[in-house]
Amino acid sequence: MTSATADTTLRKRIWGWYFFDFASQPYHTVLNTFIFGPFFVAIAATYYLNQGLVEGVADANAQAMWAWTTALIGLIIAFSAPIFGAMADSTGRKMPWIASFSLMYVFGCAALWFTAPDASNLFWMLAAFGIGFIGAEYALIFTNAQLPGLGTREQIGKISGSGFAFGYLGGVIALAIALLLLVEQGNGKTVAGLDPLFGLDPSAREGTRATGPFAAIWFILFMVPYFLWVREVRTDQIRSSFSEAFGQVVTSLKGLKSRRSLGFFLLGSMFYRDALNGLYAFGGVYAKLVLDWEVTQIGVFGVVAAIGAAVFSYIGGFADRRFGPKPVIAFAIVVLMLVSLTVINVTPDTVYGMPVAAGTPDLIFIICGVLIGGMGGMLQSSSRSLMVRHTDEDNATEYFGLYGLSGRATAFLAPLLIGIVTTVTQSARLGVSPVFFLFLIGLILLAYVHKNGDFEK
Repeated sequence: MTSATADTTLRKRIWGWYFFDFASQPYHTVLNTFIFGPFFVAIAATYYLNQGLVEGVADANAQAMWAWTTALIGLIIAFSAPIFGAMADSTGRKMPWIASFSLMYVFGCAALWFTAPDASNLFWMLAAFGIGFIGAEYALIFTNAQLPGLGTREQIGKISGSGFAFGYLGGVIALAIALLLLVEQGNGKTVAGLDPLFGLDPSAREGTRATGPFAAIWFILFMVPYFLWVREVRTDQIRSSFSEAFGQVVTSLKGLKSRRSLGFFLLGSMFYRDALNGLYAFGGVYAKLVLDWEVTQIGVFGVVAAIGAAVFSYIGGFADRRFGPKPVIAFAIVVLMLVSLTVINVTPDTVYGMPVAAGTPDLIFIICGVLIGGMGGMLQSSSRSLMVRHTDEDNATEYFGLYGLSGRATAFLAPLLIGIVTTVTQSARLGVSPVFFLFLIGLILLAYVHKNGDFEK
């Protein structure tokens, strides 16, 4: 193979890898954060109102239900991902796993269509959402494990940032399509003033429910370049059993004692990524319960936030290449801490306890949303870049499984704390406050991480 041919093949492989983020991002933007998450808490709040609870308590219970669900999903992912990763590394094959988890993703998305607006099958919706979420997260772990083979250590940061930026672009486009053509407002029309496509019934919330199958179709369509252009080398390695993989993971965890930087990085990222996931999961919920936004308003807010995320992720990739991933991560955490404080102190009438003009809290929250999306994109892309600096490519999937474990082992913590504080204070606004302290713990632990990983002092 000539040098020019090899360069072309590598570029196609990198672009194919980008397309996973492009294909999967609508699950997070369209479903989890901006459309289906708020839709769920609205249904759940109505359910609790019908049980005789007053509005504030009903809202708190709805948020707590969403919190407990995301916590359970996080636990399932946390303790199984490293084992699956070790099993995949033993065979040298990642594609069969990615294909299998992609099917879970598609099934979970498509099943959301059957959500009943009268709250008669809340647990069906939660189960379907969980299946899709688990499929998406598992597939992400395996595709992240392909990152070390896409470039040199100096190039990885830019590749990672560009991947996140391209992914957020997919989220923006998908969210815009959903808002313009599918999701109904209170008047039964979409944001574009149209009836939902295909004769979908606004009174049955069919436009909103259709975003589930829409995300599934989007994923199928844009995973085609990924499966066409991303190739892996076949090996003669032997498939390991579940017990053998479990033993390998235990050995790797014990080995963290001699890998101080990796240990602190995994521990620190455990907290700051959990805090970020808390902001993502409850941002739209907060807008619905505290600011009383319509789902379509939240969706438009999501478009703006996702555009900010795409821009900041792309810029963050260059910053990662110039300064390294650790300073980028620290900067993003500090900004997100300030944003968290601001969000907690925004009500429909005040900002930090001071009365403000009508519309000002909404504007402040939109700015916060842009920063959450932007800094979140930088934080995630630079974190996986820093993980590459701590990773042996021969065991990349296992190590990214551990990275997934660190991101999900305490994934119950932010939802749990939010659920507890929400329940105790009976306030959806104050319930989000624990994320600030999770960011702070992550920032402190990051100080003990070497900028070049364990392999280069």
